[in-house]
Formats: sequence, structure tokens, C-alpha cells
Amino acid sequence: MLDTSGSPFVGVSVSYELDADAAVAEIASQIDLQDSCFVLVFLPDRLDVQELETALNAHLGSVPVFGCTTAGQITPKGYETEALLAISFSRKHFRCASLLIEPLKPLSIKTIARDVQKHASHFQRTAGWDRLALVFADGLSKQEDVLVSTLETALVNVPIFGGSAGNGLHFEQTFVLHDGKFRSNAALLLLLETDLRFEGLGFHHFLPTEKQLVVTEAEPEERLVLEINGAPAAQEYARLVGRDVEDLSPEVFAENPLLVRQNMSYHVRAIHGAVSPHALSFLCAIDDGLIMTLGRGKEIVRTLDTELDVQDEMGRAPDFILGFDCVLRKLEIEQKQMSDEISDVFRKRRVVGFNTYGEQHRGVHVNQTFVGVAFFQPSRRDLH
Repeated sequence: MLDTSGSPFVGVSVSYELDADAAVAEIASQIDLQDSCFVLVFLPDRLDVQELETALNAHLGSVPVFGCTTAGQITPKGYETEALLAISFSRKHFRCASLLIEPLKPLSIKTIARDVQKHASHFQRTAGWDRLALVFADGLSKQEDVLVSTLETALVNVPIFGGSAGNGLHFEQTFVLHDGKFRSNAALLLLLETDLRFEGLGFHHFLPTEKQLVVTEAEPEERLVLEINGAPAAQEYARLVGRDVEDLSPEVFAENPLLVRQNMSYHVRAIHGAVSPHALSFLCAIDDGLIMTLGRGKEIVRTLDTELDVQDEMGRAPDFILGFDCVLRKLEIEQKQMSDEISDVFRKRRVVGFNTYGEQHRGVHVNQTFVGVAFFQPSRRDLH
């Protein structure tokens, strides 16, 4: 278990109650509301959002509460799917200013950039504290690529991290929580200041192969690829991964992602599904002429443990890591029966967060990636 009882920075509470009011009452009883600057809640698919909305306002109405629906949670036990997770951030070490961005579709780049810049300018700076931003977006909006690039441009020198809200494995409707209400077709931006040192994380466990693909016909606004290498997209992808079209599944897509090279790095462009015998639906931006490379996995447990093994300038491990982990990674891990090993790593590395429909990392929307923020004790402050 992640023991936060002695942490002056965050508190973590979890409930498995089946009733929304009972679940929220339980997590509220574990939170020091007077000490909380704000609370993040990550919701399991099993709880009704309207009942949760009522319960959260009743039990946590005295503090700002933000969050989203998820495709799974990372709790002090590791990977879970049925947990209501709450993370409270101490007002002694955090300041927060929130902005609701809606609608996402249609998305106005000019309006968002203006509103975000105004939002940041009104958030008074604290001497010696550093800033970062968290973003949680409707995971079915298909607007995260443009959104996060716009935020990156508007928030100069402020690193941005986040995840797209989920809906289990249903992919029907996702919600973000702001000002006591759950909203779809919206995104939540949290501008944070903290005296904690922090380090951004972003990694996946895939290497490029020699098999390249070219998108020869696409519907970019719908993230649909109709043709690859001049052939029906689903058929060509199935041929390249050695499967029949009828055998394509989320597990196959998770194990055989497509990579796009940007500068010296490869980003994952995950496939959501085969929507017909010909078309493939993606979870990231796609366009005609895009060159992609078939990826192959390396050791996922070792990669996770190595990448999470970070230290500050004094050689100290993080107090906690806030993590946004793609649900397709979780699917692959479950298929390979590695959930217990991965959960062990999360516990050891003090990770809490949720499983996403996509991840945002420093101006780029990606898939099948772990994105997070490692928070360390302040370097020049006596906490006692």
C-alpha cells in the first residue's frame, strides 16, 4: 500500500462501496478537508455519474473537486477497475486555478488560447514556487491533439501533463468534473503552483520494426484510416501482423501498435478498432500521407520499473507519482498475465492515477504511453 499517512503533501483514499453516496462518504472520511487545496477523483465505470455528482457536492462541497471518468484506476494496490479513488493536495504546498474548456467540438483555437492566457495571467505567482498544468479531456471528443498543442502554445514555459477520460472498455461517453458538475464534450485545465520539486515522465515500451506503412486514404476529422499502402486498411494491417481481419481485437492492437517518428522519438498512434472490413479507427490524429512504423514490444515490467526509478538532485525518490496510463497498456498487461507484477512496481514507486483513452505530454497527444509527474520534497525547506 502507498502509505501517505506521514506525507505532508497528499492524502489518498479509496472506496469499493457499491452505492455512490456511501462510496463518497467513505473517501471524505479519510480526507483532511481543512488542509486540502483541492481533490482529484478518478471514477470507476460502475458508479452512476449523476449519483456521484450529488454525493460529491454533499460530502466534499467545502473544497474544489476535479476529476474524470476512467478506464481503470491506479490505487495504492496497483491496477484496479472498481475503485473510487481520491487524491487530496495539501494547501500548504499547492495552489490551483481551474478552467473549464467547452465545447471541444467544434473547437476554437483562438478562443481557447485567449482564455487560457487570461486564466494564467490572473493566477498570481508565488515566489519560489513552480508551475505545471494538468489537463483532463473528454476521451471521445477526438480533439485532444489540437487542444494540447494549443495549450502548449498558450502556456509558455509551463509543462502540461494529463489524460483523456475513459468509460471502461465501452467507449460510449466520458465525463470531466468541474465546479460540481460532470460534463462531456469538455476539458478541464488545472494550473498548479507548488513548492515541491517535480519531474515529468513520458514513456512506452515499443521499438520500431522494419515494417513501414503509408496512410493512402483517411478521414482525419474522424480519425479513420481507409487505406494503408494502397490496400484496405484493416486487411493490410492484419497482413502485416500475421492475423486474419476477423481476428483483430483490442488485444491484437495493443500488442502491435503503429509508431510515428517525431524528431528523434517515436510516438504511438493506437488503433481503437476495425470499424468495417476496410477501415481502422484511431485514438490519435491521423492524416493522408502519414508514414507509420509497426512497433514491437520490449520487456514491459522492466521498462516500467526503470523509467519510474527517478530521483531528485539530492538522490531522493519521489514522495508520490501522479500517473496517467493508457488502457491499451493495461489490456496488454492483463493478456500477458502480468498485472500483479505491474501493480508491484506501482506500489514500490508510489504511483496513483488512472487508465486513460489517451495521454497528453508536453504538447503532444499520444497513446499506449505512461505519462506522469513525480513530486519530490522541497529542496530548500524544513518541513518540520
